[in-house]
Amino acid sequence: MAREENRGRDRRRRDEDNGEPELIDKLVQINRVAKTVKGGRNFQFAALAVVGDGKGKVGFGQGKAREVPEAIRKSTEEAKKTMIRVPLREGRTLHHDVKGRWGAGKVVLRAAPPGTGVIAGGPMRAVLESLGVQDVVAKSTGSSNPYNMVRATFEALKAQNSPRSVAAKRGMKVADLVDRRQDGASVPEAIES
Repeated sequence: MAREENRGRDRRRRDEDNGEPELIDKLVQINRVAKTVKGGRNFQFAALAVVGDGKGKVGFGQGKAREVPEAIRKSTEEAKKTMIRVPLREGRTLHHDVKGRWGAGKVVLRAAPPGTGVIAGGPMRAVLESLGVQDVVAKSTGSSNPYNMVRATFEALKAQNSPRSVAAKRGMKVADLVDRRQDGASVPEAIES
């Protein structure tokens, strides 16, 4: 089974028909698949693509066709339909560390200080760069299957919460939530004195 990969494919383009801003298309993998029928084998190409706006929205899609360009087009169209919004801290990193799992694919995403860059491999890098994350440390501890890694990364990103959303769920103000967290750190000092 021959496998074709084009990890370097990265396109920024403006989508005129939808009126959306510039989108980043990243092709994660192209795979030649075969179906055995009575007359022999039918070959098709399966494409996995990630699309993001670089400002907190990202989606992924899969497409199959007899020709590579058609498979890529189908996968990017599906990716646009399944985009999710992820809250980012200061527009550059995650709010907190998070784990994701899909099948045998397991990933760990950690927030990082400014200047760290995107430390991630393969499919996770494509997702995080399309999302617009600039500083993050990521590790895949499970399967290296690109489909499972992308889905596990999305599961981790869906579990990401911002302080604003947590405060809204608890019926508090963001300032009270942050003060409470700082007060919680100083409680052992108050007990000792």
